[in-house]
Amino acid sequence: MTIMTLGTVADYINGRAFKPEEWEEIGRPIIRIQNLTNSSDVCNRTTNIYENKYLVTDGDLLFAWSASLGEHIWRGEDGWLNQHIFKVLPHSCIDKMYLYYYLLHVVDQLYAKTHGSGMVHITLKPFKETPIVVPTLKTQQRIVDRIESLFAKLDEAKEKAQAVVDGFEDRRAAILHKAFTGELTAEWRKVNGIGRDSWSIKSVDSICHSLKYGTAKKSEATGPVVVIRMGNLQQGEIDWTDLAFTTDEDDIGKYRLEPNDVLFNRTNSAALVGKTSIYRGEYPAIYAGYLIKLDYDHNVITGDYLNFALNTQDAKEYCNTVKTDGVNQSNINAKKIGAYRFPVPSKEEQEKIVEILKELLEKEKQAKEASEQVIDQINAMKKSILARAFRGELGTNDPSDESAVEQLKQIL
Repeated sequence: MTIMTLGTVADYINGRAFKPEEWEEIGRPIIRIQNLTNSSDVCNRTTNIYENKYLVTDGDLLFAWSASLGEHIWRGEDGWLNQHIFKVLPHSCIDKMYLYYYLLHVVDQLYAKTHGSGMVHITLKPFKETPIVVPTLKTQQRIVDRIESLFAKLDEAKEKAQAVVDGFEDRRAAILHKAFTGELTAEWRKVNGIGRDSWSIKSVDSICHSLKYGTAKKSEATGPVVVIRMGNLQQGEIDWTDLAFTTDEDDIGKYRLEPNDVLFNRTNSAALVGKTSIYRGEYPAIYAGYLIKLDYDHNVITGDYLNFALNTQDAKEYCNTVKTDGVNQSNINAKKIGAYRFPVPSKEEQEKIVEILKELLEKEKQAKEASEQVIDQINAMKKSILARAFRGELGTNDPSDESAVEQLKQIL
């Protein structure tokens, strides 16, 4: 086993600087960093032919050295390599997958050598000078086999945990659908001798005294009262982590929120316009002009029920059909949200629906958070496995190699 550097075990070919005018909809894909980090991202293409050194084929080892540093094995059709990515050509002394896992192992160290504030990058010199343990090819293969055997078990568990995380929004939507079709309280109605015909369809403006726009004045960095903005509306609740404030007494008097007030996001991106959240009185607050406060009739509907109703998939689809799209944002005015119609039972049944919803959604939230913790733990375990593998602690290295491992520890 010997200590070498990344620069001595492989050649690194930087991609070509493609210009937008070279992009087409047909031809070979132009492989950019986003195509490596997000497999669903659409590739730009070109019918032009370039130098063969820029050609990437299935199974090639690539390393993104700018923005999002990382190693990748290209899986896809032949394409042309864009700038900010190295095509890695391993020398005969090193196994491609061994080098891949070693790059994965040292990527955090490489980040420490980056330059720039926005789009960070690592230059070729410090990258090439990074040390690497190079045992025999036979030992390299044993290390790769052991890593992949352990990773396969972890990936299986991670896939299941990720499915729970990815399916959270769908499960949440399904639970809300059951709530507003009466399914969640079917047994409750049966026990209480109440029929489904007790429900009626009402519009937002029929249950609201007014739909009131917030303040247009500029917020401040500090102050006694929070100004709730559109970014503070998250998952039906107010997110208090990024706050603006006001000292304006007139605004505080005019736009002061009361507990259980419901806020509707009238202006945002096409995907986010229409978000609705309920204010629970955590901090003294008013609301900004991109929001609408729904002054509902408390004798007819509860704030929680209204909040849930406006966060259903049906409400989102309605907002998508009535929004007007601008250059960078979409808008839904008070008249349009006022026209939205949804099913409303008695207040007693509303309260039961809200009670069941909160319990079910809290369980789903806990399951999502637990799965996210599992994913974090698996990622940490993978890092530990790689560290042990390249220290010779997985039972894959020859005893005679230990001195080289100790040398590497000192270098790193």
